[in-house]
This record gives sequence, C-alpha cells and structure tokens, in this order.
Amino acid sequence: MRGYFFGFRLWKRFWGDIRPFFDCDRFDFLGGDPAGEELLERARKRGLGEGESAIYLWGRNEYPALERFAKEREIPLYRVEDGFVRSLGLGSDLTRPYSLVVDGRGIYFDPTQPSDLEHLLETAEFERSLLERAERLREYIVTHKLSKYNLYRDREIPLPGRRPGQEIALVPGQVEDDASIRYGADGMSNLELLRAARERAPRAYLVYKPHPDVLAGNRRGGVPEREARRYCDAIVTEASLDSVLARADTVHTMTSLVGFEALLRGKEVHTYGMPFYAGWGLTRDARRCARRTRRRSLAELVAVTYLLYPRYLDPESGERCGIERTLEGLERLRRRHDNDSFYRWKVYARNVFMRRAQGLMKILSR
Repeated sequence: MRGYFFGFRLWKRFWGDIRPFFDCDRFDFLGGDPAGEELLERARKRGLGEGESAIYLWGRNEYPALERFAKEREIPLYRVEDGFVRSLGLGSDLTRPYSLVVDGRGIYFDPTQPSDLEHLLETAEFERSLLERAERLREYIVTHKLSKYNLYRDREIPLPGRRPGQEIALVPGQVEDDASIRYGADGMSNLELLRAARERAPRAYLVYKPHPDVLAGNRRGGVPEREARRYCDAIVTEASLDSVLARADTVHTMTSLVGFEALLRGKEVHTYGMPFYAGWGLTRDARRCARRTRRRSLAELVAVTYLLYPRYLDPESGERCGIERTLEGLERLRRRHDNDSFYRWKVYARNVFMRRAQGLMKILSR
C-alpha cells in the first residue's frame, strides 16, 4: 500500500523517522496550502487514486479538497498525532516519538466530532484478560513514575505557607494555541483556568505547573508570575510530573493529559474543557458531550487509551512493539539520563541546539 502524508514536518521523515509506525510499501510526504487545490493536484500526479493507497493527515488541520477527493474515491483517510507515552524529551524539541495514534474517524483531542478512541469507549466490550493487562500496565506506569515526556527528575516540592491538612490542588498549564484547547476548551487561557480553579476550590492550596513546552520557549501560553500568583499559592517548574502529582489531592485542568495521568494515581480530577477521558463518570466535568453515554471503569479507560488506540516503537531498536516494551525501553533511557552525566549533557546540548535552530527558522521565515 502507498501512503500519502500531509502536514508532517520535515524532521519527522529523517532523524524523527515515523515510517515504522505505518504499514506502507511506499511513502509520499507532501506539503503546500491545505485549503487549496494545488496540494491535491500534486498528490494526483504522484499517483493518489491509482491503486491501493491511504491518506494520513497530521493533527487536526483541514484539507477540504483532499478530504472530498478521498471520500469520493473511497480512499482511507486517517489523522495522526503523538501518543500518550511519547519520548524522553519534548516533541517541540524535535525528539523522536515512540508512540503515535492513527485515527480513522477524527482525533482524540477534538470532541466536536467522534474519534476511534471515543467510539471504543462508547461501544466496546472488554475481556477480563485485557482489563487485567490494563491494571498491570497502570501499576507499572505509576510505580516507575512514567508520563508522556519523562523529562524532569523527581524532587521534593516545597509548599510555603500551606496550612496543616489544607487540600493541595494542581493546575497544569497548557500550550494555549494547541488544537486541544481550540477544539476542546473554546480557546480558554491558562489564566482563566487558574481563576476557574480558584473559584471552584477557594480554600485549597493551588499549585500551578506551567507546560514544559512553554517553559522551554517553544510554544505560547506563559502567564506572568505576578498574574498567576493572584490565584495560585506556588509555581513549580523544574520537577517531574510525578513529583507534583505525589503531593496533589486534586487536579484542575482544561484538557491536559495530566488529568488522565492523575486518574491513574487515584486523584480527583476536575475538567473545564472536554478531554478524551472526561464524560465517562471518572471526572468532575464542567461540560458534557452528548455522544458519551457509557460509564467506564478506570481499567477500561486505560485499556483503550494505552492498549487499543495507539501504536508503539521500541525506543532502542525502533521496531513496532507493544506498550510494555516501549515503557521498559523508556525506563532504561531515563535511568541512563539520570545517572550518566555525559549522556545528560548530550541530551541537553541537542535540545538547546534544536530550540535555537527553530527560533532562527522562525525569524528567517517572517
């Protein structure tokens, strides 16, 4: 089968090679104006519509002409995005992903339309063996303190001024121009989230954790410290997600994956947007989605989110595998990062170089 890939940045083809995720004999990566006919014509000249083929679109960008053509010709069309256990490092630092999702209905972070993940949660029946595997997986992730990026080291989180017994509420910041905010939270800002969390939890000790992509300077969503401290009691930056979740009693989020990772750790989660894990009876939601009518257990949510929906690579060999092998490889990489100062320096130097290179490209493209 020949795959036609649209909206995939150049680095994903080379040092961030994503081709092992796909069962294609031939790969065509195309760019251009998503809204115009030019992109479709370029694809047709390369054989789109002739023989067995599939179309892959990165994220939620719309390609009207291409999508109409695919529907008319009955060509399978999929949307692709990073998975939920991604890498040792940020995607915005152009770090190779070890999991992707490939969705034939929509994409998990867009609640305005169905997705394969939502469809599974709404319709699937689960065998006991799968739910037992999901529970083992949840225990492994929590025990080994794994998350999406696995970037920062564990450390003690100071909470100055906290009263004995005072509830600790974590407010994870997000990238404000991210599609999950545009589609799943109506463009809500991090400052608005902090204000909403304070209104819902007026007596709690609020801990604000800015998004690592924002802290790295790669994405938009920073809140001036003076503004943030109008609503929160502490701001945490250079610490692993697990370090903060270990102290938190509750989590208040728009659509962040942190809410799902908090559920894994038995925390109470309040949502202000409509993330994929909301609407199933496991979270306290400010909004609702009429399509989501089932009540699901945490094991069922874990089974769909980690086992049935994404695709995985072995971090060391680059081969397709199951999530357990991916997690084991990530754990080895993280231990090396924590214990080998030369390897840690190489990772840091690479990330700094990538950030500066991207900044230069933005300047040159103006």
